[in-house]
Amino acid sequence: MKKQIGLILVIVMINCSKKTDTPEQLSQPSDKTSIPSKLMLDQRIWMTTNLDVTIPESYCQLDDTLNCNKYGRLYTWEAAVQGCKSLGQGWRLPTNQEWQNMAKHYGGLYGASEDNGKSAYVTLSEGGGAGFDALLGGNREPDGSYQRLGAHGFYWTSTEYDSAEAWFYNFAKEATVLNHHTGTRKRSLSVRCIYDTNQ
Repeated sequence: MKKQIGLILVIVMINCSKKTDTPEQLSQPSDKTSIPSKLMLDQRIWMTTNLDVTIPESYCQLDDTLNCNKYGRLYTWEAAVQGCKSLGQGWRLPTNQEWQNMAKHYGGLYGASEDNGKSAYVTLSEGGGAGFDALLGGNREPDGSYQRLGAHGFYWTSTEYDSAEAWFYNFAKEATVLNHHTGTRKRSLSVRCIYDTNQ
């Protein structure tokens, strides 16, 4: 009888030790650093703040660290790819299709929705109901000039258009969300990373 009770206790303890990771737990990189993230309606885990990892070819808007604190850093395309990888296993730069699919769940993009991306802009921008909080951090041109702070939020995708350009997304102030294929990879834009739960 004592042996049976002991066996039952061991089985119960093993079963109790099993747990299912929540999306928030799954979105933590291997070093357990806290990365603000959320499971969006597309069933993908997205960062909910702009990437702010200091690596080569990344910049603070207007070279002001206060802007990095608010808007994160601006990255060339190559730096954006590396910046997401630096967060740990599973983190990467989202594809054009993933951005498009996510935006579709919140109203759709310019040219692919009845309101030309207005609902997606309102819902996905800072303070919007989605909790995504896209920011209007502007960009840095290859010549070193800074532009469009407070007017546009540009976000890289991992999808290349050709050897010199890649797709990116544009949150245009109080107007729309649209995608572009004409982003020279030497331009520096904001970054949101996505987490692959199966990695």
